[in-house]
Amino acid sequence: MNILPERKQKRIAVINDFSGFGRCSLTVAIPIISAAGIECCAVPTAIFSNHTGYREFYFDDYTDKMKSYFMQWKKLGLSFDGIYTGFLGSDRQIDIVTEFIRMFALPETLIITDPVMGDNGRTYATLTDGICRHIGRLAALADIITPNLTEACILTGYPYNSDICDTADLIEICSRLRNKGSRNIVLTGICCGNDMCNFIYRSDNSYSMISHPKTGGQRAGTGDVFASVLAADAVRGISLEESVRAAGEFTGKAIQLSEDLNIPPEEGVCFELLLSELFRKNV
Repeated sequence: MNILPERKQKRIAVINDFSGFGRCSLTVAIPIISAAGIECCAVPTAIFSNHTGYREFYFDDYTDKMKSYFMQWKKLGLSFDGIYTGFLGSDRQIDIVTEFIRMFALPETLIITDPVMGDNGRTYATLTDGICRHIGRLAALADIITPNLTEACILTGYPYNSDICDTADLIEICSRLRNKGSRNIVLTGICCGNDMCNFIYRSDNSYSMISHPKTGGQRAGTGDVFASVLAADAVRGISLEESVRAAGEFTGKAIQLSEDLNIPPEEGVCFELLLSELFRKNV
């Protein structure tokens, strides 16, 4: 095998589905990570014409092709500064992604997992209890996980309540996640009065809360926007607190702009018009 030259540009593998319309998953991750000056290498888990929030959609499952796809990367001798995983729809996909991590992760590779399982206290209709347990095992491999409150409660068995924002409850949830193997945890989308909050629980058991004013209602893809900023910042060496603050501010601005432009919620957030200012200070 030819010895590849030392890379001077950071590189992230992003494992997620591709939705052609609706601003979510890979169509969010690729432009955000690229705007950070990072090479974004996509591993599709499925192809959708539009995301599943719409009544009808075209769907092509990529599970059977995933291993052949990334084995070619192995032949090329690729390596990654980060591996970022999003929505996974089956036990088999999770097993394949776990194999990918074990195959490509070097000691210095950062694993960022967005354990996409549900919202508003409910799991998504396509996910079984078995899939949720598999996602929990994948999350245990991560350096950073970004569950929302629903997903954190699913992973830990903690009773869900949409009003949870007390520090003691959040510490307990995060402690349970730490005990399962996850190192740094960012609980996202916590509703605290007129603010949306993100709770950071670090590997040294320190914690902090980052708050932002609410700027609008729920929209498709906001979690993908937030987690993609965190993934990019992680491999750039930006502190978790600074990254969570930037991700929250950017997501909030994108939601507000989408409201101002009367973009339907199912079409996600209009982040493209703000992308040029996202990483301007640090690229």
